[in-house]
Amino acid sequence: MPSKTIDQLIINSPYEEPREHWKYERESRLFSRVPGRRPAGYVRASDNSKAFDDPGVFVELPLINKIRPRVNAWREAGYPGVSGITKRLLEHWRDAEQREYQRLFFCQLEAIETLIWLTEGPTSERVGIDVPSDGGNFTRLCSKMATGSGKTIVMAMLIAWQVINKNAYPQDKRFSKSIFIVAPGLTVKSRLQVLIPGPNDYYQEFRIIPTGLEDKLRQSKVQVHNWHELDWESEERIAKRRSVDKRGALSDEAYVREVLSDMASAENIVVINDEAHHAWRVAPKSNMKGVAREDVEEATKWIGGLDRIHKTRGILTCFDLTATPFAPTGKRSGDETLFQWIVSDFGLNDAIESGLVKTPRVVVRDDAKLGKDFKSRLYHIYMDQTVKDDINRKVEPHVPLPDLVNTAYTILGNDWDETRKRWEAEGAPTPPVMITVANLTYTAARVEYALTHKKIHVEKLSEPDGILHIDSKVLNEAEAQEEPAEMDSEGAELSDEDEDSEAPGKKLTKKGRAEQIRQIVSTVGQVGKPGEKIHAVISVGMLSEGWDAKTVTHIMGLRAFSSQLLCEQVVGRGLRRTSYDVDKESGLFSAEYVNIFGVPFTFMPHEGDEDALPPPPPQPTSKIQPLSERKNFEISWPNILRIDHEYQPELSLDLPKIKPLTLDAYETPTIADLAPVIDGKPDVTKLTSIDVEKLGREQRMQRVIFQSAAEIYDLMKPNWKASREFLLAQIIRLTEQYLTSGRIVISPPLFNEDDLRRRILYTLNMTKIVQHLWEAIRFENALAVVPQFDRERPIRSTGDMQPWFTRKPCEVTVKSHINLVVLDSRWEASEGFELDRNSNVQCWAKNDHLGFEILYTYKGVVQRFRPDFLVRLANSKMLALEVKGQDSQQDMTKRDFLGEWVRAVNSHGGFGTWALDVSFSPADLPGILKKHN
Repeated sequence: MPSKTIDQLIINSPYEEPREHWKYERESRLFSRVPGRRPAGYVRASDNSKAFDDPGVFVELPLINKIRPRVNAWREAGYPGVSGITKRLLEHWRDAEQREYQRLFFCQLEAIETLIWLTEGPTSERVGIDVPSDGGNFTRLCSKMATGSGKTIVMAMLIAWQVINKNAYPQDKRFSKSIFIVAPGLTVKSRLQVLIPGPNDYYQEFRIIPTGLEDKLRQSKVQVHNWHELDWESEERIAKRRSVDKRGALSDEAYVREVLSDMASAENIVVINDEAHHAWRVAPKSNMKGVAREDVEEATKWIGGLDRIHKTRGILTCFDLTATPFAPTGKRSGDETLFQWIVSDFGLNDAIESGLVKTPRVVVRDDAKLGKDFKSRLYHIYMDQTVKDDINRKVEPHVPLPDLVNTAYTILGNDWDETRKRWEAEGAPTPPVMITVANLTYTAARVEYALTHKKIHVEKLSEPDGILHIDSKVLNEAEAQEEPAEMDSEGAELSDEDEDSEAPGKKLTKKGRAEQIRQIVSTVGQVGKPGEKIHAVISVGMLSEGWDAKTVTHIMGLRAFSSQLLCEQVVGRGLRRTSYDVDKESGLFSAEYVNIFGVPFTFMPHEGDEDALPPPPPQPTSKIQPLSERKNFEISWPNILRIDHEYQPELSLDLPKIKPLTLDAYETPTIADLAPVIDGKPDVTKLTSIDVEKLGREQRMQRVIFQSAAEIYDLMKPNWKASREFLLAQIIRLTEQYLTSGRIVISPPLFNEDDLRRRILYTLNMTKIVQHLWEAIRFENALAVVPQFDRERPIRSTGDMQPWFTRKPCEVTVKSHINLVVLDSRWEASEGFELDRNSNVQCWAKNDHLGFEILYTYKGVVQRFRPDFLVRLANSKMLALEVKGQDSQQDMTKRDFLGEWVRAVNSHGGFGTWALDVSFSPADLPGILKKHN
């Protein structure tokens, strides 16, 4: 039933396409829960509307709504038309079972799949899809993704797709291995360094690259630049050149060499614009009155620089990523122009309903309401008749704020204080944060004065050391730097003389002050960083991109909000989650809340309570990380890509010992119906079928045997020392014995009695059969196992683990490099306690987010196995420990492969002695530790 408020906003899984959405009915002004995905579109303010609760007008994005069903059908069909590398990447990214805690969100997968489909999808399926140009000479494709939905990971996927394909297929002009990334400021530029292949990059942290393709990624050129670095025609730079050699402006060739530096000779470059709403093309003779001069200058320099690169070197494709792909028009507020080249859309509404960001809660009623159907005066404070004219005055900071504003701060501030007390009780290292977004610098100054002079009666909120009043002009200067100013331990910028001087009392230069503010702003909520103790941030307009504090719990809006764009930009800065743990019962993310006054969420769904203010936000999550002071407890292991084998000259196979392989006939499609697609929809009245029964009639058993043997031969021949012909003959013999032995079980049994259907199933499941049989041959005939290491990163350790957050129960560790152990069961708690206290243990770590994994094959499918614990014993032996209640055939297979890994490492001799074992109950752990010590 429609209602005025929403009790639960999170209704979709973050890993699946949204199945339903909240819809705001314009006429009734009620919310309804509607089946199906929300159409792509956005809401703008109604024409001539001045109402603070204007429901807005929905504007559809027809191009995206046409693309979505075609991409879905292409995905379901198995990505026809793509290269072998692309197919491997897509399958790797979609493999939910193997990715475990590193699953990719649906919105991330949809964004990259759409870009791939537009590049590699069958031409026939893209008929009628015409992406408009921005008016320039190079192609732009925009992915619209809400703040906090993982744009940077999509960039990593995009780079991997382009670079690995180009290195695998050098002649394919659809791809490039030269990537030029443009950021809107220094903070974003610094955070995008994870996209440059190297230590601690996103490709490793989020397992973007399948095993075996790492080398192809490293053969790339990836650069990250501020847009300011495209401004090589600035007066300052021209003056510097003239002072040296009398030169003025640069030619296009010289310009490109300066900007691209070590990538200067590259051609057909892929450009990625992060926060691409800054990069819009200013039309000639357009009236930009009402648009800030600096915004026009930024857009002009940004796009103009790319135009010069395209003219000289060629831009293959320019990929834009942004949450708000609007360009200003210079007309009234709310009349921004949407980018016409948007090809995928996952907006803030979708992100909120999927739990990818915090759930906004707004005050909808209070005890001063005028009537049942009137919203609270705190809903859009700026528009209140007692506030608007007052806070638009240009007055001194000491001038009192309107009573309603003071009341709002008192109520929201006390809610913040309750949250602070709870966080302190839980031992949180940083305080919760309240953001204020003001309309004018004068209003911001009045807010700061009211807080610091205790005009607002919330004692802890008024502590001046925790209040950050952002000087937007100074912050913009810092963001415009090409490199951060070098700071000393006291936060002062170092000049050339300072580097060798110990003179006290260094003064902060203008550049140093700007950098100091930038560092504080960009590290709010981060332990041990300049912004760790900040609890109140006061800003005029939007906070800069890249500001991703996760500790925001309260937002105060003191400005007009006349469009969805403004709501998204302001509130989006405070919606980043701290935990990505899925509730086991619902399969959804648990809600994390941010409480909001003054930002009217009429344009988007929000939670609210008709009878009370929103309850306080949840308790903080636990941060899991390695501790530098416990470096002596660091555990390292060899980073093995694969294990090669040396075989005995004559191969044998003990058939009764081979684990059975089951092929399910009902899981193997043998017939496919096709229908022509009209406007993205299949015409089911014109079906044609493909039946593979013909394949079974043509595939005689001998041919199946030869094909299977050939696959196994290709896997074994690189490490075969003797005659290749003799190897092939032996493999054919063993394959024939296996395929005719009855060790392959077909379900249901009826299919096993039909030779034709059995041959069809063998043919369609050949990879499973080959992997299963090769495993049996390897384990029975290997004389030696030789590990092959990742040449770029041969050793990994607990120190490589990136900090992460969880709401699961945790215990402080004693003998572990990792600060806390996450407890998934009471059993694990008992094991962790024993490992910490047992004298046979030097140190240990739970294999959670560490990346220690073994590839294994089960029923012909390659999978990953992560032993539960790594333990360094008192005798320095390394133990890979698995905790298991009930054993299964798959568990025993995992240990076979782990045993092979252990033998390979021990035979190498360069990584100490390793062992493996299984704990079947907490009581047997002391004996296991003593046995191996």
